[in-house]
Amino acid sequence: MTFNFLSPVSDEVLAHNELLLPQALGKKLKIHSKQHGLPDLDNVKIAILGVLENRNDINYMGSEVQLNNIRKVFYSLYPGNWHTNMADLGDILKGDSVEDTYFALRTTITILLEKKIIPIILGGSQDLTYPNYRAYDSICPMVNVVNVDSNFDLGDSTLPIKNNSYLGKIILEEPYNLFNYSTIGYQTYFNSQEEIDLMEKLYFEAYRLGEVSNAINLVEPVMRDAHIVSVDLKAVKASELSKSQKYSPNGLDGKEICAIARYAGISNKVSSFGVYEYQYSTDDHITAMLVAQIMWYFVEGVNCRVSEDVLGDPINYQKFNVLIDDDELIFYKSIKTGRWWIEIPFLPDVNNKLKKHTLLPCTHEDYTDATHGKIPERWYKAYKKNSY
Repeated sequence: MTFNFLSPVSDEVLAHNELLLPQALGKKLKIHSKQHGLPDLDNVKIAILGVLENRNDINYMGSEVQLNNIRKVFYSLYPGNWHTNMADLGDILKGDSVEDTYFALRTTITILLEKKIIPIILGGSQDLTYPNYRAYDSICPMVNVVNVDSNFDLGDSTLPIKNNSYLGKIILEEPYNLFNYSTIGYQTYFNSQEEIDLMEKLYFEAYRLGEVSNAINLVEPVMRDAHIVSVDLKAVKASELSKSQKYSPNGLDGKEICAIARYAGISNKVSSFGVYEYQYSTDDHITAMLVAQIMWYFVEGVNCRVSEDVLGDPINYQKFNVLIDDDELIFYKSIKTGRWWIEIPFLPDVNNKLKKHTLLPCTHEDYTDATHGKIPERWYKAYKKNSY
């Protein structure tokens, strides 16, 4: 199977790349061009993939997705002390229908996942998260999705899919591969009480903007357990963006969204990363710069990944047992990285999804709270979810 759906990077971007210094990122990328075709992907770890689809945006008025400015800025940045090879595969153009675009994206991501290549997807409306998720159907039986967004995007699942309702389709459509869904940075006034209640009922995780801003390290264990990370630029406050991109006076700032991207990159599980809802305009340099820096920090995180098998050998971890009433909570701390996990026990009398003891990423604060008699909320939700 080949990448039949990909259009090469534009000549405008390639001409800009020719003027850059040899140390710039653009000079180190393998680039899909008209002249040379698709690059050899041997030893490539990360691939940039544009998707020029936005027709399922609820505010769609015929505007086109244009990613050249993001590429120019990203190419102009300088890499860190990186060891991973990267490629820019170009763009998936709009199909005759949105479903055609979905099929092209799903097929392309499946190929990349099979090749152990992490796609960085640039869009386009955030409903593209749905075909990204479907690309895992033959790859991973249970998928964890993290949405960095001001909204849950549950929507009305009885209506056609839109960028504010793709999660409903993910939840209700077979095959049922979604295990956990988490939202980072949601703002209560953009979400109905019914949606908030449903998130609680489904034992999904939701972290308010204030929680994340006050303690950005809360994001790390959530990302550590994610397969797909989807970033909606509407989660970023208006003062950080160009005029056409402004959505809300409140939101994540540039430093926070880049820190979140780095946490996503560091996670050994994250195998696809998308940035969506980019609105092109003639004055979009600031937004393009921010998206390029989000990408940069994600790649930086990937280059900082550390392989650790916490339970493989007792020399790799410390084990802590904490008694809370009738429950025994078991924590593990990695000797190598200092990261923490909590064990979710196997329940033999229920139709357990995991069928074995499973480790859930957590923080040192979760362990400290447990020693003071407080059960961590992540453990409780995971435990209840596995009890069905």
